[in-house]
Amino acid sequence: MRIILCAAFTLALAVLPALARDDSMPPVSAPSHGGAALVRSDVEAFADGLVPASRAQGNIAGVVVVVVRNGQVLFEKGYGVSDVAAHTPVDPERTLFRTGSVSKLFVWTAVMQLAGEGKIDLDRDVNAYLDFAIPPAFGRPITMRNLMTHTAGFEEGFRYYLLGDPNRVTPLDKVVRDALPARLFPPGDVPAYSNYGAVLAGYIVQRVSHEPFADYIQHHIFTPLGMAHATFVQPLPPALRAGMSKGYDVASAPPTPFEMIDMAPAGGLSASGGDIARFMLAHLNGGGRILSPQMAARMHGVANRPFSALLPMAYGFWRDDRNGHVVIAHDGDTGVFHSELELLLGDGTGIFLAVNSGGAGAAAGNLRRAFFAGFMDRYFPAAPAKALPTLKTAMQDGQRIAGDYVVSRRSDSSFLHFIFLLQPQSVTVNSDATISVSPLEDPAGQPKRWREIGPFVWQEVNGASRVQAKFRDGRVDQIGSDDFGPVLVLQPAGFNAQPWNFYLLVFTVVVLLLAILFWPIKAVLRWRYERPLPLADRARLLYRLTRVVALIDLVFLVGFPLVFAHLNKYPVSFSPDIDWLWRVLQLIGLLGVLGTPIPIAEFVFALRDPARPWWTKASDLLIALAALATVWFAFSQNLLTFGLKY
Repeated sequence: MRIILCAAFTLALAVLPALARDDSMPPVSAPSHGGAALVRSDVEAFADGLVPASRAQGNIAGVVVVVVRNGQVLFEKGYGVSDVAAHTPVDPERTLFRTGSVSKLFVWTAVMQLAGEGKIDLDRDVNAYLDFAIPPAFGRPITMRNLMTHTAGFEEGFRYYLLGDPNRVTPLDKVVRDALPARLFPPGDVPAYSNYGAVLAGYIVQRVSHEPFADYIQHHIFTPLGMAHATFVQPLPPALRAGMSKGYDVASAPPTPFEMIDMAPAGGLSASGGDIARFMLAHLNGGGRILSPQMAARMHGVANRPFSALLPMAYGFWRDDRNGHVVIAHDGDTGVFHSELELLLGDGTGIFLAVNSGGAGAAAGNLRRAFFAGFMDRYFPAAPAKALPTLKTAMQDGQRIAGDYVVSRRSDSSFLHFIFLLQPQSVTVNSDATISVSPLEDPAGQPKRWREIGPFVWQEVNGASRVQAKFRDGRVDQIGSDDFGPVLVLQPAGFNAQPWNFYLLVFTVVVLLLAILFWPIKAVLRWRYERPLPLADRARLLYRLTRVVALIDLVFLVGFPLVFAHLNKYPVSFSPDIDWLWRVLQLIGLLGVLGTPIPIAEFVFALRDPARPWWTKASDLLIALAALATVWFAFSQNLLTFGLKY
C-alpha cells in the first residue's frame, strides 16, 4: 500500500462530490521559517548523515539521491553498489534503477501532451480511443480524468504485473484486453489505486499517437530532455544493459532476475537518477521542453478532491504537502526496487531517491520516508501552528465511525478477496476520545491517534495528518486519510469480510490440523498398546476418509496464503506461468467440497453409536463443522472460480 506522509489542510468540512473539478494552480507555498541554507554542501552533509547508516542497518545494496533546485541539479550522489559481487559503485548519472510506479508520471505527462494538442479529451469516454470496448457499468463512462485520479472503479489485480522470464514481455495491446479487471465502483465515486488504469492510459497514448508506447516516450520526453539513460524497453537495449543495477531482496542475498513487467506503463521504467533530475526540472520549469506552461499548470493543479479536508489529487501526481509547502509526488515499488519523487512546486525544488534492495524489514520504505521528512524539516520547517480545540462530540462521533473496514484497493471477484481477509482494518475509539486506524502507525510502531477538530475531521496528535469520514444515507461510506493519500479509502466491511471470518478461518485450520496430527499419533499408540481401532468396516472407512478430507481441506485453505506469501517475497513469480498452481489448489478444494458429506456422515454415525465416548463425538462434530466452514470459504472468498483473473 502506498503510505503518504503529509501536512494538514485547514479547510471547512463541506462534503464535495468525489469528482470535484478544480484545474487551478496550487496555492503558493508558505515561506520557510528558519530552515538551514539549501546549498550543496549542506545537503551532502544531511544525506551523508542519513543514507549510509540506513543502508548499512537495513541491508540495502545501493541508493541514489538527487536534489534539484532553481533550474539546476543541486546535489546528486550514489551510495553503495549496483552489483555486490563486482563491487560496482552506484553512479547517479549512469546507473539505472527500476522506478516502479514513478513510471506512471511519464504516462500522465504523455497524456497531458496529447491533451494539449487536442488529441485527448480528459473528460471523454475512453472507449472513444480504444479498439476494444470496456463493458458499460454503473451507467457512467470511464474518462481519462478517472484514470489519472484512480477513480475508474477497477478492482485490484496482480496476474499481469511482474514476470519471471527475462526474455519476453506480453504486447501492450494484449495486456489491456487480458488484464481488464472487474468494476467495483461507479467512475468518480471511490479512489482505488489502479495499475491497470495507467496501463490503459499508456495504450491510449499508443493508439492516439500511432507510435508504440515506449517509442512515444522516447521521442517526446526522453530525447527532448536529454535522458540518455532511461527506457521503457524490455529487455533493456544493449547500450543500457551494462549500467542496469542489479536488484536484491537484501544486499547479503544473491541478486534477483531482471523484473520484466507486462504492465510496462504502470511500472516498467528503468532510469538513472540524473535522468530523473532532468524530468523533475522540466516539471518545475513550467513544463520545460515537454509541456506547455498551460498544460503543466493544469497537470499540477487539482483534478479530484475526494475529501474536503484532506489533500487532493493532481493529474497523476498526488499531493504530499508538508510544513505548509505544496508538494506533488509519486512513489514506486517493484519486487526489489523502491523509489520516491517529490516536487515542491512553489519552491523550485525536487527530490528523488531510489534503492535497489527491499532491505531488512521495511528498510527501503523507512529510508525514503525518513529522507523526505528530514529534508523538509531541515530546509523547509513548519511555522508554529495554532492548535485547534477538540470537539465536544469527539467520543460520540468516534463511536459512529468505529468498526471494521476494507481497503478500496481490493478484489471482490477473485480469490484475492481471501488474501485481503487476512489483512483486517479497523477504526477504534480510545479512552481519551481520540481514534486510531489499525493500519496506521508512527515511526516507533505505535498506533497513531487522531482527535476531532471539525465535524468528522480528525487531526493527528502531535502531527499534521488528517482523517475524514464521509456518510451516505446516515452511515459511514468512506474514510480517507492523508496517510493513505487521495488514491485509497477505507469502506465498511461486508458480511464476508467481517473479522469473524478471520477467526472462523483460524478455528477451521486449527481443527483440521489437530485432526490430521492426532490421526497417526493415535494409530501409533494403539499399535504400541495392542489396542485395535474399535470400529466396524464401514465405520472404519468413514473414520479414515474423514481424516483424508480434513487433510485436503487444510492444504486448500493454507495453500492460498502460502503461495501469496511466496509471491509477496518474490513478486517476479506473479505470472500466468503459475496458473497451473492455482488450478491445482482449486482442484484440491473442489475435492474437499465434494467430500464434505463424509465428515458429516462420520459425525452422524458417531452420534448414534452408544459405544463411542463423548470426546470422540465432540471431535467428529468439530471436524464436520470445519468441513462446512471450508465450503463457506471456498465460495464466499471466490477460491473456486472458472476464470483466473486475479
